[in-house]
Amino acid sequence: MDNQDFGGDKKLPMKTLLAKYERKLIDKNVSKFPGWLQGYHLTLMTIPLSAGIIIFGYLAKNNFSWLWLSSLMLFLQWFTDSFDGALGRFRDTGIPKWGYFMDHFLDFVFMSSIFIGYSFLVEGTNKQIVFMLIPVFGCFMVSSYLAFGATNEFKITYLWAGPTEIRIWFVILNCLIIKLGTGWIEKLLIYILVLSVVFLCIVVYRTQKYIWNIDMEDKSKIQL
Repeated sequence: MDNQDFGGDKKLPMKTLLAKYERKLIDKNVSKFPGWLQGYHLTLMTIPLSAGIIIFGYLAKNNFSWLWLSSLMLFLQWFTDSFDGALGRFRDTGIPKWGYFMDHFLDFVFMSSIFIGYSFLVEGTNKQIVFMLIPVFGCFMVSSYLAFGATNEFKITYLWAGPTEIRIWFVILNCLIIKLGTGWIEKLLIYILVLSVVFLCIVVYRTQKYIWNIDMEDKSKIQL
């Protein structure tokens, strides 16, 4: 497969409230990176950032103020994740297949690290619920990757939310935990799990229906 056939580095247009402003920010600043810094350096930064968010989550079990640094990890991972592919395309130095694999593999690692960090803040059944959210959120990612394999269309936004909005939700959650503690979120965890599963079912249903229609259209063309 040559690069012209590969679409993993070309996401479908983002349909979120912040997508337009994020795109403008990236396009305006992608030329400002120093020459020695490459897109793959930014991709690999997710590794230490994932370690950091676990460490700060562990430290936060004794002092919620450590969650400020967890939020910093979220911001830095948004920054590196937003600019790694854009930098490669701007300089024509991108490695799209490697970037597709490593970027999205490390996105899953980082997402898992977020929930591992939160698991230190709760006990008992609530800890189990937090760990159950890892495969649920992971299924959203798997759905995107499998749908790309079936359609060569790479979509990472669902129900008007994308990676940026999700990171913002986690930053807000950190702020609320720092201010209010974990009692309130522990009462909501089971509902968060249930709603996440419901949204996942909606996304998978819509995705499979879209792919089904593509198959049916292809079959009708063959019959003609």
